Amino acid sequence: MRLKWVLSLAIIFFYADPALSARLSDEEVQQRIVAESIADYSGSCACPFNSARNGSRCGGRSAWSRQGGEAPICYVKEVTAEMIDQWRAANNED
Repeated sequence: MRLKWVLSLAIIFFYADPALSARLSDEEVQQRIVAESIADYSGSCACPFNSARNGSRCGGRSAWSRQGGEAPICYVKEVTAEMIDQWRAANNED
């Protein structure tokens, strides 16, 4: 009997935890899009605020700052509503 009670409580807490079922806010999705974009960049200077291998700030040498080539998303303000919708669809967040 006691085991049933413990298992019941465990199941209730698991399914009642809002963190497990909560949908991410648009701001959280924007942050994830930026983080994933930076992580997908093959070099160390995706964004101006990143550091180069020698420890210096990337600044104008970053991929984001240069025209042509890769264009990582470095700032939340660059993330569009369409990008949020696409991220949600790709990550089963509909």
